[in-house]
Formats: sequence, C-alpha cells, structure tokens
Amino acid sequence: MTSNVVLSVNNVHVRYGEAEVLRGVDVKVNVGDAVTLIGANGAGKTTLLRTISGMLRPVQGTIMFGSEQINSKPAYQIRHMGLVHVPEGGGILRDISVYENLLIGGYGDKREERMKVIESMFDRFPILKERRNQLGGALSGGERQILAIARGLVGRPRCFMLDEPSLGLAPFMITEVFRILKGVKEEMKTTLLLVEQNAKQALELADRAYVMEVGRIIAEGSTGKILHDKEIIAAYLGV
Repeated sequence: MTSNVVLSVNNVHVRYGEAEVLRGVDVKVNVGDAVTLIGANGAGKTTLLRTISGMLRPVQGTIMFGSEQINSKPAYQIRHMGLVHVPEGGGILRDISVYENLLIGGYGDKREERMKVIESMFDRFPILKERRNQLGGALSGGERQILAIARGLVGRPRCFMLDEPSLGLAPFMITEVFRILKGVKEEMKTTLLLVEQNAKQALELADRAYVMEVGRIIAEGSTGKILHDKEIIAAYLGV
C-alpha cells in the first residue's frame, strides 16, 4: 500500500446473523481526497462505515488505516487514531449544550488543545457560537447537523466519514451542508468518505466514487467517469 492511501478496505465481508450484508468490498481513500459511496437503501453503505469505524466486525478481509490494521480495534481507539465517523442523524446529545457536545468531540485530547480547536469551530460556524449554551435538542435539524460536523472536526480527523449528512434537511440547508463540506475538504484539507443519497451533489463534491448494490461494489472511478455512465445516471440520479 502506498503512503498516499490513508484508508484501505480489502475484501471485507460482514454478516448480520446468517445474512451476508457486505460481500468482498474493496475501497481505497487517498490523503486529501473526497470519496463518496452511492447506492440504493439497503446496499450496505452504512454497514461499511460502521465496520470501518469499529462498530461492526468483518468476518473476512482487512481494513488498514495508514499502516495499521484496525479490524479488531475498538471504536474509541480507531477514533483516537484520527478516523472520525459522524453517523446518520449526526448522533449529537440533545440534553447537553452545544459547547458540551463539542467538548465530547475532543474527549481524550489535552484540554488546551481541545479549547483551541473548539474556538476555531466557533470561528468557522458562527451559528454554533451564538447557540453555545443552548441544548442540542433545542437546535433546528440543520443546526444539529452543523454541530455534528463541527463535533467530528474537533477530533481533528485524518479521515472524516459522514453518513447521510443531508438526510431530512430542507433544500436550502442541504446546500449549506455541502458548502460546509466543500470548505472542510478545500480549506481544512481534510480527507472525506461520504455516504449520501443526494448523489448529484455528492458527486459534485467528490474526487472519486464507488457505487454499491446489494453489498458489493459494482462500479468505481473518478466522478467524471461515474457521471458519464448512463446506467448509473439513470439508476441513481434519476435522469
């Protein structure tokens, strides 16, 4: 594996009981790239992210993060290595404040480092600074998603994985979330692995894409290549 590859998933199989939900999946993410996974509901995209982040265990195959195999590492260790996962729905804690949610994002880091990163998040996301003392549950859906992204970034990810960050948001807020993610990629130079039903905007953001169907990768390549595949366009972009 070249040093440019930050994340490598190799022939990964995952089962839920007797059902095999990932079937020999291979994915590579290079440093600085944005990679998107697209596919219908039930294709295995969320399962793949959960497996990479240590929430599920593969029954076969290997997952490498940098030069380390992480198959058997617990989720908290993987997060501290710099592989940060924002789950579907964001996973923020509704009964504590915006500021306390951000503190959790840097759990385990030195306090002074954590404070510095949190202040940088307030600079980047002024709405969170305005709401810093409000409970997570008092935020709008879009504000909660911004908080989830900021909390993940407090962990200073080497690879930042997001599962359906635009799910359930109003159209104007979807545009804002993708604007934020573009800034994360281009300004913060953060490597992204994104699962997103909004395939068109995901492909516009990403450098490369994988198409999943029934637990397998059925197509991969540059987003330009994927966007010129008439079958993929018809199946996932609705045109």
